[in-house]
Amino acid sequence: MVDDALLRKVRDEIKANVHFTPKETDIYKIHQSGDLANLDGLEDEALAKLPSLLALRDALYSKTFRDFVSHITGCGPLSRRKTDMAINVYTPGCYLLCHDDVIGSRKVSYILYLTDPETPWQPEWGGALRLFPVIDREGKDGEVAKTPLPDVVKVIPPAWNQLSFFAVQPGESFHDVEEVYHATTPEELEKNAGRIRMAISGWFHFPQPGEEGYVEGAEEKAAHKSGLMQLQGNPDQHDRPLPNPVEVEKIVAKEGDDFPLDEADLEFLLKYISPTYLVPDTIDNIADQFEEEFSITLANILHPKFAAKLRKYIEEQEAKPLPEDSEELEKTSPWKVAVPPHKHRYLYMQPGKQEIEPSPLKELLEVLLPSRQFRVWLQMATRSTIESYDLVARRFRRGLDYTLATGHEGKPRLEVNIGLTPTDGWGDVNDEDDDEEGESSEEEQAGSSKEKGKKPAINGKEKEDPKGKGKAKAVDADGDDEMEDVDDIVELEVGGHEVYMAGDEDDDGDAAIYKSSEDDDNILFFQAAAWNKMTIVLRDSGTLRFIKYVSRSAKGDRWDVSATFEIEEQDEAPGSDEEVEAGPSKAGDDDSEEEFQGFSDNDMGDASD
Repeated sequence: MVDDALLRKVRDEIKANVHFTPKETDIYKIHQSGDLANLDGLEDEALAKLPSLLALRDALYSKTFRDFVSHITGCGPLSRRKTDMAINVYTPGCYLLCHDDVIGSRKVSYILYLTDPETPWQPEWGGALRLFPVIDREGKDGEVAKTPLPDVVKVIPPAWNQLSFFAVQPGESFHDVEEVYHATTPEELEKNAGRIRMAISGWFHFPQPGEEGYVEGAEEKAAHKSGLMQLQGNPDQHDRPLPNPVEVEKIVAKEGDDFPLDEADLEFLLKYISPTYLVPDTIDNIADQFEEEFSITLANILHPKFAAKLRKYIEEQEAKPLPEDSEELEKTSPWKVAVPPHKHRYLYMQPGKQEIEPSPLKELLEVLLPSRQFRVWLQMATRSTIESYDLVARRFRRGLDYTLATGHEGKPRLEVNIGLTPTDGWGDVNDEDDDEEGESSEEEQAGSSKEKGKKPAINGKEKEDPKGKGKAKAVDADGDDEMEDVDDIVELEVGGHEVYMAGDEDDDGDAAIYKSSEDDDNILFFQAAAWNKMTIVLRDSGTLRFIKYVSRSAKGDRWDVSATFEIEEQDEAPGSDEEVEAGPSKAGDDDSEEEFQGFSDNDMGDASD
């Protein structure tokens, strides 16, 4: 598309002079330059280092080229004044999930690839621009909603000096950038020139006031149409899985009955839950910590015998190949595919909505978690009163699945997650211990007091680690502590972790930035994929939650059971305002003798059925 000699100079200038920031949100993982629209604002000395890049920018936004793009897309006049471009670098493990690019005054998206001109990019390396088909669905109200299907319909691998562009259309222009896949060996990566997918990406915009083609109110009209609710009626009615809450009779303990589980109740629970977690003192300790921190992580929650059966079942299921086509998968397996892909994509089983084959997983979904006995246990562990439950088993396929950040509006509720991922290497602090059923360290059992800086909010008050835990993990290949050279960066994570975040009040920013080179973040709770580990979080209105995209380099799929328990609203939140402001005591502090410190291996061994 561009004069080859000029583009080679552009690439050389970028590699020598442009700084890249590693950045992650719920929807992407990339290394990004600053906004190149500000090139003119650079000092002469800096601008002199980027003459070819400046010439390319001016050519892309020239009237001749804008008319060319406008003619092909049929989108009408485009602005010269409003330039919008940046350099994005995707190294192995980087990606951009499904979205439609509809923001503000954007009219056309474009990508100009600057991959290594001497090493042609291979499709099996990933990194392709992929387009999603959109279909019309008629809703209950008779209105037609446009929704994207979960499987891509067009795959465009990157290539040196190739330009891809498309009109930005609300509810229509859904696309993603396929993960750049890891090489199998360092030697292969070197042979592949690092698999560095560099591109100049940007947008052409509506003409601005005073420019040729400007129409007063056109941009505002397009912004109004870009709201999916206005454009498509109510597209949420086509989401899957839809909430399926089951109301239950409230269980209120009798006065003076501190432990409302009788012998028959305990006998039932012991089939599924480790006996350690059924001891009254243990439940009190869990409740104390939950009341203080509003979250807790309980390792080895399932009884070893039941856990062994469940693990065998999951490993057998994971060994069976699944069709890639979603329609075929739903016909030939018990799984359904979560849609639409610009919100989430994963496999699920939902009790009450589908027939689930007999298995230990079915027992969790249809026997243990809905039971009165488990609800009594959960009420004691959280000092709350449960009003309803909603359950779903999920499987996140590597290289495919994720959930994007969603908020919750309404009163606080309990969100319970039982991690059932049988493989290791997910970044969990106890991966090395997970292969030995029933064995755990004190630190593993101690729950979220060991998850430093990752505590959820309640009633708008949040607890954060001021040191900004959870930054991007990157390896600087040359050891100079500078991340400016894209050849330095090697990402190691495989995703799959669950993240709770405080909502971003800045509507112009990315709502779920949780890793960058900056020192501030708003992570409230973080849990890597793990085996036999339960997390309980009291979730506030406005708190964001997502499951990070699972990389194809993961050793297996991510499995869990996710449960929502609506609870009776309390007059006062657990813990006093003073406790919230002061924050929880850290592990090892001497001023809190009551803090739950977990269980030793001996505690596990002494417990009896």
